[in-house]
Amino acid sequence: MVKPGLTVLALASVILLVSKPVLGQQQPSSVPDAPAPQPAPALAGADGVTGPITPGSGSGEAAVSGTSSSSDNQTPAPPSSQPPAAQPRDQFQATPPDQPNPSQLGTIYRTYTNLVIVPVTVKDSKGKEVPGLTWRDFRVFENGQRQQLRIFSADAAALSVAFVIDQSLTSDVMAKVNDSLASVQGALTPYDEIDVFSYSHGAQERGGFTGAQSARVPAVFALAKETGTEELLPINSGPLAGCSITQNGSCVDPNIQPGRSAGNSTFITIPKEIHTLNDAILAAAKELSTRPKERRRIIYVVSDGKEAGSKATYKEVVQYLQTNNITVYGTLVGDSARWGEGYLSRFHLPFQMYDNRLIGYAIQTGGSLDAENGVNGIENSYAKIAEEARTQYTLGYYTHEPFIDGKYRSVEVRVERPGLEVIAKKGYYPSGLDSR
Repeated sequence: MVKPGLTVLALASVILLVSKPVLGQQQPSSVPDAPAPQPAPALAGADGVTGPITPGSGSGEAAVSGTSSSSDNQTPAPPSSQPPAAQPRDQFQATPPDQPNPSQLGTIYRTYTNLVIVPVTVKDSKGKEVPGLTWRDFRVFENGQRQQLRIFSADAAALSVAFVIDQSLTSDVMAKVNDSLASVQGALTPYDEIDVFSYSHGAQERGGFTGAQSARVPAVFALAKETGTEELLPINSGPLAGCSITQNGSCVDPNIQPGRSAGNSTFITIPKEIHTLNDAILAAAKELSTRPKERRRIIYVVSDGKEAGSKATYKEVVQYLQTNNITVYGTLVGDSARWGEGYLSRFHLPFQMYDNRLIGYAIQTGGSLDAENGVNGIENSYAKIAEEARTQYTLGYYTHEPFIDGKYRSVEVRVERPGLEVIAKKGYYPSGLDSR
């Protein structure tokens, strides 16, 4: 039987032996506490993402350093009270890093050249074009000073044609023009483009620029056909001279009102004619100025050349044409196409309308005119002039004048061969649109 006193003494000896360290053995270190829970970084910023997380690349180095391994005996550092640094926004933009954004471009420098392009047509004494010329045959002068050629080409060019139809022609001439419009498309190539205008008491665009061989072109020409006008002859006597219909004591038609535009028994006043040629060419030129400058800009007019009643002046229209490198060609019909009368119509009588203003536009811009009376002649003129405009010689030089001063500069082109006619524009106005 064991006594209670001996049992208590034995338990005390065992506890003393366990608590006493063994010699040569290191005392184990204290067990660290578990890491404190850390809150997830807030998703802030304009892009909705900040901190060590990068879209597309996962967590970064900062996220790895914040975790501890199960075999690490060191106590992790307490979480910092400072929020994680936001990543720069540039790495989240769609712009690649090797391309600068608009804010990094800085100042943009633009350079301008003073290159002048001059299309030239050369004809012999029979009016036929002369091929095979080289740059050595040409001499170009600007304001009387010879220029050195930098560009020379005899290649065919694509055309941008603004086709203008005069609807103030008499009914018999207008019928011939209507019958010839079907052949216009055959004079152009698939590389050309065309827009149709018409005018009588004002200019009207029938459709925008479209391919010359498009199926839309015949429909546009159908809209441009008209019956024409009748020649008005004032009558001051007989049964047709009075006013059969009156309103408030006056004729409904002011042209036959006695003492007004038709005159009375003592004098005759011829009614004024309206032929807005200037306005029609200006409207066509404005549309042509938007076409690419690599194309040859052409205005082709079918008219008798009469001008009266336009808001735009001849000088203003010519300046606009020469500024935008536009050439005027045309087919003269009606009175201006008759033998003898067509030559006299070029001279202007004071206080009278211009009988042939179209010849001035062609001369100043380097174009040409063809006079025809019949339908076959009008159709042939389309193909003839279109081919002439397409196969011109192209000359280019750098002017010695200041780039943009707004002053007119005369241009003269010569060919060092006898018996040849040189057709080119008489001059130009510099424009900022010619920058390259």
